Amino acid sequence: MPTLEAPIPHDSAATLPLTSRVVLIGFMGAGKSTAGRLLAAQLGWQFVDTDAAVEAKHQCSIADLFAREGEGKFRQLESVALARALGQNNTVIAVGGGAPEVLTNRLLLEQTPGTTVVLLEAPFPALFDRCVLQEGAATRPVLRNAELAERRFHEREQLYRRCAQYRIATESIDPGTTAKQVLQVLLGARG
Repeated sequence: MPTLEAPIPHDSAATLPLTSRVVLIGFMGAGKSTAGRLLAAQLGWQFVDTDAAVEAKHQCSIADLFAREGEGKFRQLESVALARALGQNNTVIAVGGGAPEVLTNRLLLEQTPGTTVVLLEAPFPALFDRCVLQEGAATRPVLRNAELAERRFHEREQLYRRCAQYRIATESIDPGTTAKQVLQVLLGARG
């Protein structure tokens, strides 16, 4: 994992190699949304959270969408939000933890030119604890059953790793450090 020994260049966005967008993937609680906002601010780019985009477009929570329409319908809406976000340049995108389960989403992540995919990862117990402490945790459908959540975590792990070009361990670092490490990885890729 990259370390932070050198300061982050102020004109980082101008020096990123062939990257028009950065996509953060990983299980819930990995820090995608929080670190993504910070990374976007560092780069002077826009930030898109696909879960928030779905909620805003359909004017209801993801939990309500799951309950009313089912997970399959939510995944379709998520795919549309991801495709829309990937059509924008100078964007940091945080995708929902289940997005890579859908083949269409994996192909979008793997084949959209100018896209760098970074996996934010941590062991399941750390992620589960973070999620339980977050506001609104009780409404997350995947968290209702810890055993099922852990099984989904392990099923998704291989998909995350398949899609990602880089991996950042987030278990023992805060979102600000995560964002800095993602930027360091991106800057290191230009060499």
